Amino acid sequence: MSSRPRAWVSWSSGKDSAMALDSVREAGELEVVGLLTTVNSEFDRVAMHGVRRALLQAQAGALGLPLHVVELPWPCSNEDYERLMGAAVARARGEGIDVMVFGDLYLQDVRGYRERALAGSGIEPQFPLWGQPTAELARQALRSGVKAIVACVDSAQVVEPIAGCWYDEALLARLPAGVDPCGENGEFHTVVVDGPGFRAPIAVRPGEVVVRDGFIFADVLLADQDGPPE
Repeated sequence: MSSRPRAWVSWSSGKDSAMALDSVREAGELEVVGLLTTVNSEFDRVAMHGVRRALLQAQAGALGLPLHVVELPWPCSNEDYERLMGAAVARARGEGIDVMVFGDLYLQDVRGYRERALAGSGIEPQFPLWGQPTAELARQALRSGVKAIVACVDSAQVVEPIAGCWYDEALLARLPAGVDPCGENGEFHTVVVDGPGFRAPIAVRPGEVVVRDGFIFADVLLADQDGPPE
């Protein structure tokens, strides 16, 4: 039996989560035993990213890790969110989880929120990517084999039509000045379909692109999914 601390990764379905997972696996100091994700139960998609549950489940399968889903109502108040996340943390601790790994890069208010949320829970937050220059981190992700698609774009921050595009060198070159190359300020979000630790790439096909509440969502479907986009 491993004597290393047991960890879950806070899994958004995007590249930063994938990089954080790879980082802690490479370091070898933690035993990663699961992924924790929030899903909007009304739309059956990953909160904020808009990624379908079927694709989320395919990611977990490709990574060989159990998926722990927090079902969020819609609309979801702060009180509901904190209650549901608190229950998930308590469940994690009950399963012997010692560490929660986050892919945050430099937003101190976000990190502080996570640290406060876990304070006194018995679970330690870790931020393996923290403080790394994001331009270099973006290219490190590509060099490591991360394959990701831009699934959500904040149209107030990015006017370039990148929703549905592959996250690659060409896309990085197209980003307007002031847009973080990792999208850390919420400019865009990605969904990973291959990368370090994946047993095999996830075959996908493009769905429709929709605009909702100022965000542009590019649907990404499993290649063998029947029928038109929902």
